[in-house]
Amino acid sequence: MTDFSLSDLEKIVAERANASPSESYTAKLKAMGVSHVAKKLGEESTETVIALVSQDDDRVVSESADLIYHLLVALNLRGIPAADIFSELGRRTSTTGLEEKAARPPDGPREG
Repeated sequence: MTDFSLSDLEKIVAERANASPSESYTAKLKAMGVSHVAKKLGEESTETVIALVSQDDDRVVSESADLIYHLLVALNLRGIPAADIFSELGRRTSTTGLEEKAARPPDGPREG
C-alpha cells in the first residue's frame, strides 16, 4: 500500500505544468490547451470503460490511473482545484444519491 494521494498527484501536475514542454508531458499537454486535454480525457474514459468490461485488473488499474491523471491536468488548466470536487462530493454525500438527484433542478428543454 502506498501513501500517494490525489493531492500529491495534483501538486505534481501543477509543478510539471510549468516546466518546459520538451521536458514534461504535462507541460506539453498544457501547451496544447484544454480542448486537446479534454479529448484525451474522453479517450482515457473510453479505454477505462473497455478495460472494466473486458480486460484484466492490471489493465483496469493502468487505464484508471491514466484517466485520473488526465482529469487532474484538465482541472489544472481550468484553474479548478481538486478540493472543489471533493467539496461537491462531500455535499452530495450528505444525503443519499437518490435524494441528491431528486433535489437537482430539472434540465432545460433539449434541442434536436
